[in-house]
Amino acid sequence: MPAQGGDDPVLRRRVSDLEREEVADILRDAAGEGRLSYTELEDRLETLYSSKTYGELVELTADLPNGPRTQSVPTTTPPYGGALVETGPVINVFLSDSKRMGNWLVPQRQEVNAVLGDVTLDYTEAQIPFDEITIDVKSILADVKIRVPQNAIVLLDSNPILGSVSEQETGLKAVPDPNTQPATPKRFHIRGTAILGEIKIKRGPRLTKRLGLT
Repeated sequence: MPAQGGDDPVLRRRVSDLEREEVADILRDAAGEGRLSYTELEDRLETLYSSKTYGELVELTADLPNGPRTQSVPTTTPPYGGALVETGPVINVFLSDSKRMGNWLVPQRQEVNAVLGDVTLDYTEAQIPFDEITIDVKSILADVKIRVPQNAIVLLDSNPILGSVSEQETGLKAVPDPNTQPATPKRFHIRGTAILGEIKIKRGPRLTKRLGLT
């Protein structure tokens, strides 16, 4: 499949194995939501693992949400109306999905209970008024993704039971702005129980942001 982007140096940049796995997650999520048939999923995964440039990743996910693309994607509205919240509403997911992404106001404590569903918590563009954030996650036959800022300090207490709890490093880091002072690292206390489920902790902005496509 030919790469998109023409002379755009970002889209001609070579991909890493970690970027391929990130797009593979997007494709699998799309199949789970019924956006792709399993035949389409297999075909796209086969193309994905032989891809070499970011332009190819854009092309693979051009008709899907949350994939890398060349146009801006609207962010969600802060759910707490601008007021500081020490304990956020419990996120309960059953046979469904829930996402906190974009410019949302982070509570100091967050509890997540996911059963046969998907939850995404993206803290990389969020307003985080607290230095210490506690996240309690229970995943039962579910997928939970937590994306923290690149410089965050993660204190992980995991309890996988026929499941997995993992922390992944990003392969392509965002370029820091020389005109801004580096932010003080936030400390994330994450307690994760995965029963036949999966909890993934990732660092740094989403692939779209790292490529400067939004």
